[in-house]
Amino acid sequence: MRRLFITLVAVFVLTASMPTWAETHAQQQSFAEWLSALRDEARTKGISEATLDAALTGVEPIPRVIELDRRQPEFTWTFRKYMEKLVNNQRIAKGKQKLAENAKLLTEIGDKYGIQPRFLVAFWGLETDFGRLAEGYFSTIAALATLAHDGRRSAFFREQLLTALKIIDQGHISAERMKGSWAGAMGHFQFIPTTFDAYATDYDGDGKIDIWGNQGDAYASAANFLTKSGWKGDEIWGREVVLPQGFDFNLADMKVRKALSEWQALGVRKVGGANLPIPANSDMKASVIAPAGAQGPAFLVYKNYRTIMVWNRSIFYALAIGQLADRLVGLPAFTTLGPKDGRGLTHAEGKELQQRLSALGFDTGGVDGVVGPKSREAIRDFQRAAGLVPDGHPSVELLERVKKGI
Repeated sequence: MRRLFITLVAVFVLTASMPTWAETHAQQQSFAEWLSALRDEARTKGISEATLDAALTGVEPIPRVIELDRRQPEFTWTFRKYMEKLVNNQRIAKGKQKLAENAKLLTEIGDKYGIQPRFLVAFWGLETDFGRLAEGYFSTIAALATLAHDGRRSAFFREQLLTALKIIDQGHISAERMKGSWAGAMGHFQFIPTTFDAYATDYDGDGKIDIWGNQGDAYASAANFLTKSGWKGDEIWGREVVLPQGFDFNLADMKVRKALSEWQALGVRKVGGANLPIPANSDMKASVIAPAGAQGPAFLVYKNYRTIMVWNRSIFYALAIGQLADRLVGLPAFTTLGPKDGRGLTHAEGKELQQRLSALGFDTGGVDGVVGPKSREAIRDFQRAAGLVPDGHPSVELLERVKKGI
């Protein structure tokens, strides 16, 4: 009887949470109406009827895309887990192999654009496992339509969708072959459509830009993007450092930029205790970051690190690119990745943290469960108000402290 009762309750909860036929029909009709308006807008931008028919006929929302959007690893994993997953021995070994196999082409493109080949290979490795995932699993048009119709970043993804239609209309790729990630990123280096439109390059001069199947086009497009985003071919990305006891974590912020001599004077040192390398007659500036909070590692990051963040605004991602590129040429691994027993916030916990911080008067930039840069600033503000170390680090412990108020 008890099992039957539990089963009946489960059925009631399940059916109560399921949309009715009318609700489902309304949602489908809403998407259909939205898609019709999108099609009209595309026409005003010069997209041909043939392209619109080929790309949009039969397009439906993809629920899996929304699910993946809500639990991106940059926001739900710890720094340790992120690095262990993305920069492991297997990927390092494969990257060294790919760097050697493609040395001629990579060097040629690297010399032309001022990009060290190891960084191109690092981006390639993290984006598509060195091309293994370049073809993608999701229809780019359907994925972008799903995200553009969704409320979280609809304007951004609408622009991406219209640009994707433009790329198809220009003849670079067919609608059927245009596949990529759940977020609409495409090809060997996972360009979103507007990035393709602005930076993709026809390296072999065949009249088409094929970032899906042509490695020359793909490498050159990535190099062109990085160069025009500010890459310095004669500089590294940054380095792991040791902070002095009592370091002011208000300074561990990308907004704070100081000359290397200033960081040296504040007690920041290379791993092992040696002085920072301070070039003569250089105005080179750097920032200190602590991706795992005050209890984790610290890094001094330079201009190229900021350029990596133009590609992907995750501080974890930028550090993974730097570390993988270094490991490909025999430089050492980071000495620490932070606490071993910690865990990241779930999407629900991230949302609760934002809600509670907002209720206390701290601006998180919205409540979406994605603890990004704006939410980290709100965390810092709370920590300062509460007399805590202002490291901006989201954690289960921090959430519990926020629940108690100031």
